[in-house]
Amino acid sequence: MAHLYDFDVELNNKETLHLRELQGRKVLLVNTASKCGFTPQYAGLQKLADEQADRLVVIGFPCNQFSAQEPGSDQEIESFCQANYGVSFPLSKKIEVNGKQADPLFQYAAHALPGLLGSTRIKWNFTKFLFDEHGEPVKRFAPKDAPEAIRAFL
Repeated sequence: MAHLYDFDVELNNKETLHLRELQGRKVLLVNTASKCGFTPQYAGLQKLADEQADRLVVIGFPCNQFSAQEPGSDQEIESFCQANYGVSFPLSKKIEVNGKQADPLFQYAAHALPGLLGSTRIKWNFTKFLFDEHGEPVKRFAPKDAPEAIRAFL
């Protein structure tokens, strides 16, 4: 069976983040979008990343599958996030989180931390998946769950 540390993330700057290098720190995976009602959560995610930098890595995964709310290129997305929310945590290249082209890491996360009634489908932007410092699944957070709600699980 797969494990969080089996995956690599292709970042929007073309570098590769090997999740095995994050052992000893909690990991929060978030599918993101720049034109969503939840987009202001970027600020809370950055604050969480800053405050917990020694214990937590936040990784954003831009996705355009929900009402085309992430139409930009990887560079446009990064510029938007930095200019508007001061985002410095890693952002992946734009991915899909549902369907046949879904990113394997998100397929894994959705199965490891299913939603309501065991659903593995990701319902909307800013669904969050928290893993502990050993790469074990902890909790799935709904899009409406503010980043501040995650503190209780750190």
